[in-house]
Amino acid sequence: MKKFLVLYQSSIPALEQMKGPPERMKAGFDLWTKWMQKAGTAISDGGGPLGAPFSLKGGAAGTAGKVTGYSIVQAASREEVERLFEGHPHFHAPGAAIEVLELLPMPTMPGRQ
Repeated sequence: MKKFLVLYQSSIPALEQMKGPPERMKAGFDLWTKWMQKAGTAISDGGGPLGAPFSLKGGAAGTAGKVTGYSIVQAASREEVERLFEGHPHFHAPGAAIEVLELLPMPTMPGRQ
């Protein structure tokens, strides 16, 4: 089984998305809970919202205001991941996109085990 890092992107930062009337917040939370229950054991790490990025060494962080959360899922293939995210609640967010990256195994260093 492969693991994938899922990056949730939106035109509105996560902190702003988490503000609002309690009814709207509960409705959004319920949609995510329903999706997570449907995904079941495919979710390796449910993740969570992310704050604003910062750079450690010069330059500006290129994802400012774009990446608002993450998850880690496991699946046998890209196609399985695509099926898993059909109808995902994040697609209701303003300017929403979901980017998926496969987590690759670290190569073995020569002379190390």
